[in-house]
Amino acid sequence: MNSPYRIGTRKSPLALKQTDILISVLQTTYSKDLRIQNPEIVGITTTGDRAQGKSLAEIGGKSLFVKEIEQALLEKRIDFGVHSLKDVEANLHPQFHLACFLEREIVNDVLIVKNAPDNVSIKNLKPGAIVGTCSPRRKAQLLDLRPDLKIVPLTGNILTRLSKLEEGPFDAIVLAFAGLKRLDLIENEGSLKVYSNLKSCLLSLEEMIPAVGQGVLVAEVLKNDKETFQFLNAINHEKTEVCIRAERALLREMGGDCKTPIAAYCSFQSSSELILKAFYAPLTLENPIRIEISGVDPEELGVRAARELKKKI
Repeated sequence: MNSPYRIGTRKSPLALKQTDILISVLQTTYSKDLRIQNPEIVGITTTGDRAQGKSLAEIGGKSLFVKEIEQALLEKRIDFGVHSLKDVEANLHPQFHLACFLEREIVNDVLIVKNAPDNVSIKNLKPGAIVGTCSPRRKAQLLDLRPDLKIVPLTGNILTRLSKLEEGPFDAIVLAFAGLKRLDLIENEGSLKVYSNLKSCLLSLEEMIPAVGQGVLVAEVLKNDKETFQFLNAINHEKTEVCIRAERALLREMGGDCKTPIAAYCSFQSSSELILKAFYAPLTLENPIRIEISGVDPEELGVRAARELKKKI
């Protein structure tokens, strides 16, 4: 294979930036390989992109940001696709394989508040503040901390959501740090760079456990394409992959979808031991559950965490 790699990605500014990040890592690893030094970027409009004004629950879930890219793989119009892992369903179709996981970005969510004093926090939001999010996970955890908050649906890409916060009725919104960072909109400590009337803070993992896979970029290939898999697997970040295996095992065991308030974050507690934090709330958002368990085997840990959550429901 001597022709340039054809790389499938969504066309949004964030998706294109994330694809650039993954390509850059490959180009550093394969500095003399012209197939990746001069790749072909294949922009693909997904069903999810065409329904940006609707929530994921309305359009059928996060997989709708992925399926057209997978179709392009099947039709051999691309060699691999790049995704934000939290958009990839836990039960991957057997024809596909995730060939590499990049090292995880800071995993936390960010609270962004309009016309706020310097000490931005969930605690300091005004009584009955209007907070924009379409995420059941974020909604459930916000209301667990502050039952008085009014959670209002908010859709669109990152720039659209920030504009809606500036111009609309919202007092605050919650976004993932990783997306803001990749678009160069935020400093590492959690302060926004561009928006003078907006202030922000990183939410702790005690306040807001992230979505499964949040902050991780992956490349997807056809399972029978061993050559491309091996090419991509050279940049795989093994510790990130191990943690993700635990989180996705929990999600599979719980049977969660975009309507279910489930959150999970796994990290290394020592050189071999993992710790998994998880959150679950029923659709009524009553009596949410938080657990924290440890173990060595990621799949076993994820399944055990899911069963522990089920016991408490």
